[in-house]
Amino acid sequence: MSFRLLVAAAAAARRRGEQQTARRALSHAAGGQTLVEKIAQRHAVGLAAGEVVRSGDFIGIRPHRVMTHDNTGAVIPKFASIGARRLADARQPVFALDHDIQNTGAKNTAKYAGIEAFARAHGSAFYPAGRGIAHQVLVEEGHAWPGSMVVGSDSHSNMYGGVGCLGTPVVRTDAAAIWATAQTWWQAPPVARVELRGALPPGVVGKDVIVALCALFANDEVLNHAVEFVGDGARSLAVEDRLAIANMTTEWGALAGLFAVDDVTLTWYDARARRDAAHAVVNADSVAALRRDVAAHPRRWAADADAVYAKTLWLDLASLTPHVAGPDSVKVAAPLAELESRRVRINKAYLLSCVNSRQKDIREAADVVRAAAAAGARAAVAPGVAWYIAAASSQVLADAVAAGDWQVLLDAGATPLPPGCGPCIGLGVGLLEDGEVGISATNRNYKGRMGSKAAHTYLSSPAVVAASALQGYICSPETAIAGSPTLQSPPPAVRYGSEAPSNQSAASARPASAAAAAASAIAGFPRSLSGRLVFLPADNLNTDGIYPGKYTYQDDITREQMRAIVMENYDPEFARLVHPGDVVVAGANFGTGSSREQAATALLAAGVRLVICASASETFKRNAVNNGLLVLESPALVAWLRDNFSHAPLTAVTGLMADADLVAGNIALADAEGNTVFQTELPRVGKAAQEIIVAGGLENWVRSRMAAAAE
Repeated sequence: MSFRLLVAAAAAARRRGEQQTARRALSHAAGGQTLVEKIAQRHAVGLAAGEVVRSGDFIGIRPHRVMTHDNTGAVIPKFASIGARRLADARQPVFALDHDIQNTGAKNTAKYAGIEAFARAHGSAFYPAGRGIAHQVLVEEGHAWPGSMVVGSDSHSNMYGGVGCLGTPVVRTDAAAIWATAQTWWQAPPVARVELRGALPPGVVGKDVIVALCALFANDEVLNHAVEFVGDGARSLAVEDRLAIANMTTEWGALAGLFAVDDVTLTWYDARARRDAAHAVVNADSVAALRRDVAAHPRRWAADADAVYAKTLWLDLASLTPHVAGPDSVKVAAPLAELESRRVRINKAYLLSCVNSRQKDIREAADVVRAAAAAGARAAVAPGVAWYIAAASSQVLADAVAAGDWQVLLDAGATPLPPGCGPCIGLGVGLLEDGEVGISATNRNYKGRMGSKAAHTYLSSPAVVAASALQGYICSPETAIAGSPTLQSPPPAVRYGSEAPSNQSAASARPASAAAAAASAIAGFPRSLSGRLVFLPADNLNTDGIYPGKYTYQDDITREQMRAIVMENYDPEFARLVHPGDVVVAGANFGTGSSREQAATALLAAGVRLVICASASETFKRNAVNNGLLVLESPALVAWLRDNFSHAPLTAVTGLMADADLVAGNIALADAEGNTVFQTELPRVGKAAQEIIVAGGLENWVRSRMAAAAE
């Protein structure tokens, strides 16, 4: 090598060393890592030496597992269309059929057979219909393992956080990309610290905790955040309660809900290992190794003392009483005592779903029936009420049968359904009909979710569901056991609040995401988009509203059919009013709910290329970008539209033209005469997102990467 080249190489090495030293210094100044950041760090790929994962960073990740369920039938053709012929890592994908398992028609049977054949051909884990709800199965089978990062093509993948596994949803296109390349992209979210203080009073369970949190902090406090649950109250909770809380952080708006691994977690795994000593993953050796690692490396399993959080919220568990959410919203809840005084009559009751149909839940429901029978009160389903029950898995069902709890519920008149999702997703028997009211231990009560849009749904704990089924109206277990309303004191006020973010100076020292610093457009990316402004004033417009659940698993719906049904559950007039090229502006928490990607592709089918909202579900934003639809946030724009279109219908064609500069990050609105009437900033679209948009979505982006790697 020439002297000049030696000098240049030395200078380059010196610069790299200086950069690494600077990164380490900045990392130290910026404070420690949260538990979410630590787990993400362990699964990140392509990091520079000394680089530390922080909230806001766009990183490549190689997740421990990727779960798909019935939607595997839609991922398989995506995988094939990418040009992939084999899985990059056959251990990563886990296939579990759980959603439409009551459907024994030829079409669904063939679909299920095709999914099984694909899994067998590639040597990946497969769980057939009847084994249970995918999330429960992943925990039972050890795929969602403490300290790992597991993604799932389902919005309730957050549930894995109950056992210390960072679970977060991805969408179908992401799943296909992971199958083909073993990795995908992730933007590390801001992390909220939620301190649970004290201990739950008797009769109050994890479902009450998360129902109360959704209602008490109902102003998007944790929207698009990861949540870490800490405090003596968190440590006092049973794993089943932690799973329920983590599961419904989805409804709270979060991307993940995480509990640290502690002795409660390890003791629970000890019991799991004893249940099946020969299990390939959850066995005495693996649990012992987990215990040793937690003891030997405590910093690995907990957030740093100087970790930087976006915010801190707290809830005093000792002040909590049973709570019921609804009707028709998880953001509206009331103490059970208050709701019972209204004597809300019910037509159907449900004890099922991934949030609340584990053995502990079934036992608590059965105990209400037992206690009512022992007291001489009604121990059978009330006249005019239908009660549907389904275990979370075949293992849960076997344990509930062995304990006698299942038979107690059957003897009370409950109707059994196979282990799966069923009515929770609006599939199978037992759906709500027009004018009916349901009380459910599920996680969602959006209009139309469990049947008719003209029905109403409340959410509660399993014990309250059981009591209400026996009495025919929403009531407490105490009332059901007594056989008549019991005198109850007004419930005490729940104690809760928020605190200033910890380590505020370190937070301000953190660098902005590199994507946010982009100042130019790559070749092929449109610097600006212009179109008519169509305003949807509603907040919390969920994916069920954008693309109804009843169409989700019909894989042969065409784009023209999608265009005709887009927004059907929100406003049937939308499909007629929207034109190709329109800029759609919506309220807060747009796209909340399930991770179905059709909510994005249906808007694309209608010709929409840009959605701007006050805030959006991060899962929906990801889904949209992966399919070539831009979703940007601008609270200021939405506030101005609300001031100027205060009586707007569900879909308002405003008469304004919107011109959005996607690279500079601004938008201007013009009236019919071309006069600018409003302008404000927008988030800038960085290079990573630009590349995916130019490629026409993540699928094409992955295909191009595979082609480049093959050269």
